[in-house]
Amino acid sequence: MDVTELTVKQIILSGWTWEQPQQERTVDKKTTKIDLLSPLRWWINNIEVRKPSRAHQICKLIPAQCPFARKIKIWGRTLVNIPPLCKLNPLYEELMMLRFRAISYLAEECCEDVSNYC
Repeated sequence: MDVTELTVKQIILSGWTWEQPQQERTVDKKTTKIDLLSPLRWWINNIEVRKPSRAHQICKLIPAQCPFARKIKIWGRTLVNIPPLCKLNPLYEELMMLRFRAISYLAEECCEDVSNYC
């Protein structure tokens, strides 16, 4: 037996450490969220605008601005307070990004005037 072999084996074995496995992590039910709209969000985000006719349809269907909040009053008293509709729509940001992609396609690829959509 050579002295170098013993030293190498000691170095290798001394470099190993045994760590005790930690306790299993429990998932807190309050912090986990299930997003039921995530497939729809994914689908909207992956719509590609390649045709001018489709881009025009998207720009006509999706409004440029969020509708204003309304207060329904009778004799000076507020009966119903309706918040802005964009706050009620969980897909508002995705739809705005789709509209932006359609307008960008029309302006950059097709070189069309998009001022009537703004």
